[in-house]
Amino acid sequence: MEILEKGDRLHLREIVPEDWEALHSYASNKEACKFQPWGPNSEQDSIFFVQQAIRDREVRHRSRFVFAIVMNETGSIVGNIEMNIIDWDGVGEIGFIIHPEHWGKGYATEAALLILKHSFEACDLHRVSAICNPNNVASLYVLEKIGMVREGVLRQDLLVKGSWRDSCVYSMLKDEWAAKHGSCS
Repeated sequence: MEILEKGDRLHLREIVPEDWEALHSYASNKEACKFQPWGPNSEQDSIFFVQQAIRDREVRHRSRFVFAIVMNETGSIVGNIEMNIIDWDGVGEIGFIIHPEHWGKGYATEAALLILKHSFEACDLHRVSAICNPNNVASLYVLEKIGMVREGVLRQDLLVKGSWRDSCVYSMLKDEWAAKHGSCS
């Protein structure tokens, strides 16, 4: 499978049908899904997710990019990351999940930088945002560490598992990415 973006320890690649079990190992984990609007997944949920991600990449005007986060040395999947184009004039949104066995190792930070690179350099987006539960301290830390700017809080904007939840909104602009990581050509 072709590597889309490669970092020091990780790379991003398209999801393939055989990935469902690796993804299910964390998508079925209650702690991993604690702040997600979905899950914990059944096996059928995880299979459907993989099938849908594959279908979404085959559409003519692709707007959803779901990648496995893979360790370079072992080929093991440690999570997945997604970028959705929400406005064809150049606006996208990212989200990620890491298997709890790999929390605290910097994998989310490395993967998030790789998806931003893909978003700004390969997809030529102008703005990339991320929305995060205010109680998800680890993900908030990742978004700040990669240089995204906190724009504010949307109050009770998302119904998750029967309760209304606030969302912290973060973003980065293409010129901010270029200033930190080099020119976007």
